[in-house]
Amino acid sequence: MCGIVGIVARNGVLHPEMLERATRSLAHRGPDDHGTIILRVPPPAPVEIGLGNRRLAILDLSPHGHQPMEDPANGNYIVHNGEIYNFREVRSKLQNEGIRFTSESDTEVALKAYGQWGERCLSEFRGMFAFAIWDAVRNRLFLARDPMGVKPLYYYQSEKNFLFASEVRTLLGTDLIPRRLDSAGVLSYLAFGSVYEPNTLIEGISVLPPAHYLTWENGRTSVHQYWNLARRPSDQSAKSGSGTSTEPNSQKIAIAQTLDESVSMQLVSDVPVGVFLSGGIDSSALVGILSRNGIRPSTFSIVFREADYSEAEYSRTIAEKFKTEHHELLVSQEDVLETIPAALRAMDQPSMDGINTYFVSQQAHEAGVKVALSGLGGDEMFAGYSSFQSVPQMERFAQLWKHFPGFVRATVAGVFGSLAPASDQNRKLAALIRENGRLIHPYFLARMLFTPSQQAKLMQPSIDSLTVRATSSLRAAIDETRDLDSVNRVSYLEARCYMLNTLLRDSDVMSMAHGLEVRVPLLDHTLAAQLMTLPGTAKLSSDRPKPVLVDALHDALPEKIVHRPKRGFTLPFEHWIRQSLRPQIQEALTKPLDDGLGGLLSFAALRQTWNDFDHGATSWSRPWSLFVLRNWCEQHL
Repeated sequence: MCGIVGIVARNGVLHPEMLERATRSLAHRGPDDHGTIILRVPPPAPVEIGLGNRRLAILDLSPHGHQPMEDPANGNYIVHNGEIYNFREVRSKLQNEGIRFTSESDTEVALKAYGQWGERCLSEFRGMFAFAIWDAVRNRLFLARDPMGVKPLYYYQSEKNFLFASEVRTLLGTDLIPRRLDSAGVLSYLAFGSVYEPNTLIEGISVLPPAHYLTWENGRTSVHQYWNLARRPSDQSAKSGSGTSTEPNSQKIAIAQTLDESVSMQLVSDVPVGVFLSGGIDSSALVGILSRNGIRPSTFSIVFREADYSEAEYSRTIAEKFKTEHHELLVSQEDVLETIPAALRAMDQPSMDGINTYFVSQQAHEAGVKVALSGLGGDEMFAGYSSFQSVPQMERFAQLWKHFPGFVRATVAGVFGSLAPASDQNRKLAALIRENGRLIHPYFLARMLFTPSQQAKLMQPSIDSLTVRATSSLRAAIDETRDLDSVNRVSYLEARCYMLNTLLRDSDVMSMAHGLEVRVPLLDHTLAAQLMTLPGTAKLSSDRPKPVLVDALHDALPEKIVHRPKRGFTLPFEHWIRQSLRPQIQEALTKPLDDGLGGLLSFAALRQTWNDFDHGATSWSRPWSLFVLRNWCEQHL
């Protein structure tokens, strides 16, 4: 796990200090080692290529894992962030083809695999990764990102330069990019509380999508997809040793086998690996799978002093059943509250949902954990959210109203709005009626922070001119789901929208703020592909949640865990914003816009959002999200 950065200068000079400064900005991601190199391509088309890396040493702790790493056979160089879990299997294939190795690192395997197979190497990897290779033979830069998008990769291109990095802040710190907000990115943030890919909050900076690679050659970039979550495994290069039978029972057996394979594969490490244990189904399943394979893991749980917020009862149940080496990290609400300023500073892009992850990562780091398995992805891939029931119902409701003329929908929505209490849920229901023809899909309304009408009031520019760019990825995601049933459609959308742009991004940046590597076995792309072949009806049950995952444990999970109320890591933000945080947030929403947001946001609409919260007409998440946005802009613009 690392931080990577690269700068390509055409017909110019790349200053070493600029590259060093950019690399230092990623020090929190890799405290164990660092390196930079500047490569030169001679005339007639002179180019200078700077590569930088900050390393968190997990595999091959020796100097042989140092980056940037060269392949002496061809002069290629790599900088790599993440882990390729099946690197030993890939290494063996390469050795059978006559390739020699000098280290025990997965980075060298990625470098040699590219040298031997080119972009086809991506079909061999199972892991979470973002890497860049300078192809010395073709004078080409090759960037790639893992299939599920666990690790981020940002890039920017101008006439003179091409830049990439693990974080937006690193790109801004080069001073080669104007510090201008992207209005479509701001609109996306208002819609969902995080900016949805490929947009970012900064004009000109884009995200390389999951399961894609990018090439830069002679000033031209080209982006290609190498894997697709919505397609059957037999239609693409994702591999599974279990076959792709269409019989649900045989598929479930194959899924259980792949689960075991994914969890055991992600234990590969030259440092100890722990498990984040909340006592929910997902983290408990990881512990159960390790246990049945003869592994007694170390488990770590956050335990609140306040009983109303503590999940200790459930995590202790699992720790006792599977006899783990259990560690409880005792904290209070005030401990979390005190970390908020540091968590805000750690945000690479604003997020309304990142405080929890920052705090958990901080506590794990202080307990000496360097690598931890997380149950993230279980709700999205195994149908654990309420959206798997509510969104199909919303689809049917929207289909019903689709046949009514626009003026009828507007009239009914107006009447409903005047009769129903002002609440976020009722605003969304009214939007589903009124804007049915303009909504991309009910899923996005279910996940929406501010409704379309609220977005229009908050934004100074007309949102009609921004919507196409702000929603391009959403429309593409819906197009990918055209052949899926309603449950699998929600699973795909959760994975490619909310999970990708909020949960995974928060997990990456907040864990790396503490030099902590978080691994997500439930998001192995081979497992995900198998799950997408199951009919949606097989993923839902009236008598238990996540039946496919629960059944894969063969009744090993206690009933107390399977049927516990779903709560998550809950914090009293409503109370805090009315009490401890009130002065800061009220000021942020009632002071003039002079932080880059002037001309983009309506000052009157910001004030109205605070007044709505103050009078109980909207939830805490709306003023909090605007506070986070202003705070980020003040820091970086």
